[in-house]
Amino acid sequence: MPDGSGEAGAFIAGAADAPAVPDYLERYYWWAYLRPASLTAFDHPAVVSAILWGQYRRLSDAVLSEIQPGQEVLQLACVYGDLSYRMAQRLGPHGRLRIVDAAPIQVANAQTKLRGLGGVEVICADAAEPGAGAYDAVVIFFLLHELPDAHKRRVVDAALDRLAPGGRAVFVDYARPPGWHPLRPVTGIVFRLLEPFAKTMWAVPIRALASSPGRCRWHVRPAFGGLYQIVVAERPRN
Repeated sequence: MPDGSGEAGAFIAGAADAPAVPDYLERYYWWAYLRPASLTAFDHPAVVSAILWGQYRRLSDAVLSEIQPGQEVLQLACVYGDLSYRMAQRLGPHGRLRIVDAAPIQVANAQTKLRGLGGVEVICADAAEPGAGAYDAVVIFFLLHELPDAHKRRVVDAALDRLAPGGRAVFVDYARPPGWHPLRPVTGIVFRLLEPFAKTMWAVPIRALASSPGRCRWHVRPAFGGLYQIVVAERPRN
């Protein structure tokens, strides 16, 4: 795959090509994603693991289990930690990883983290409009809970639209934990204070966010006592 410099590695679209940062992202998540201090504070596997109550590696491994070497994979939104790097390594020299994110600072950060890896492309684009193409897998890792509900639906549809026959969309996100879960009250407080769109994940199955869910086979696996969910939507080959 060609990159921006003519050398193997990550490609980043120029700032002039970048779309405007969505209003909800600037209003509610500037502190987490849009400032240099955000990257310094949060972009470490240990920090991500702490935020996810020690489940980051397990959830990342679940994503990696759904992709194979040599595949073409689309990742909707950059993620903190080492998931993208590990995916690129798993895909190997014949695979392709395309990452889209609406925030130029996140795209630039991903470029730095993935520099030197071939078959990787990072561009500025909204996850609901990731461009054309068909992929063996589309990965959406803890993105949906941060999106306004209408945008959730657009992103889910975009993910399913980009699946090649036999392809899989892999969603990892919050789920509604049972009443006995000790972290349910804490998570509810975090949602109220910091995550204004997250409570939908407790009320609406990811499958129900799709305009045409019947075009895929859906598999749902709870994780960490039901606080998280791993949802795979597989497009039939025929």
